[in-house]
Amino acid sequence: MTPPTLDILGIGNAIVDVLAPTDETFIAERGLPKGGMRLIDAAEAEALYAAMPAGVESSGGSAGNTCAVAAALGAKVGFLGKVAADQLGEVFAHDIKAVGVHFPTPPLSGAAPTARCLILVTPDGQRTMNTFLGACVTFGEKDVDAAEVARAKVVYLEGYLFDPPEAQAAFRAAARAAHAAGRKVAITLSDPFCVGRHREAFRAFVKEEADILFANEAEILALYEMDDFEAAAAQAAQEVEIAALTRSEHGSIILSGGERHLVAAQPTTVVDTTGAGDAYAAGFLAAWARGLSLPMAGRWGSIAAAEVISHYGARPLVNLKELVA
Repeated sequence: MTPPTLDILGIGNAIVDVLAPTDETFIAERGLPKGGMRLIDAAEAEALYAAMPAGVESSGGSAGNTCAVAAALGAKVGFLGKVAADQLGEVFAHDIKAVGVHFPTPPLSGAAPTARCLILVTPDGQRTMNTFLGACVTFGEKDVDAAEVARAKVVYLEGYLFDPPEAQAAFRAAARAAHAAGRKVAITLSDPFCVGRHREAFRAFVKEEADILFANEAEILALYEMDDFEAAAAQAAQEVEIAALTRSEHGSIILSGGERHLVAAQPTTVVDTTGAGDAYAAGFLAAWARGLSLPMAGRWGSIAAAEVISHYGARPLVNLKELVA
């Protein structure tokens, strides 16, 4: 078996994030699902962008954020995702490469523009995301480079990518390539609303293809249509090698092979919860790829998540290597 040259290969929506602080009234007047993610069309994206307060723009997307944070922790990381051959596409590619992430996917020409996510952050730190997928919807099986997948110890798949029609075939192609090369497959459920839209497909993929599952409490309950977290966690533990389940201020629970590890949340002041789960997965996988224990992987995840929710934006502002040392 050829030794891996990457620790993590992320696959997900390549999106430029626009984050702006707002109040509860702005959310309520527009009937937006607070704390969730909804898909919008180009017209609504333009109208909402014009109405929202001035924000901070940066390359993002869930898996993209995970890859950037993992790279900041010293992991060798790649990312596959579709941008357009336009200005925002160039911004995304430059930003993700600048933080040390390998990004080989060619841009889309002459079609939909690069995706963007308009993120409204209320004073309680909750983020309400409104996503125009644009070029992201064109990512399909043809964009899964089996050689790139085989390079990585683990391929990390973003649940949000289940929304575009071709993406589920791409996920299965990536899983096949990873397992054929003796690698692992990780998936994050991303959002309970996303799980609700594609529950049966998620259930099948988790059970048949995934080795490592990331989810928060709302997502794991949505996946199994349960009201009891412990019952849902037990079900997940039967279907994957490792289940890393986060519970906000209550920390996380890691289940594997009959073992159960409780990991405390790192104390922090919550400013913006955008990217908390992305950063947790980044810390976890960066530590796991180094061969560290599951409790230590959970600790790295908690530290990374605590750092990114202490400020606006989903990328770290301090040296994460020093924090986890």
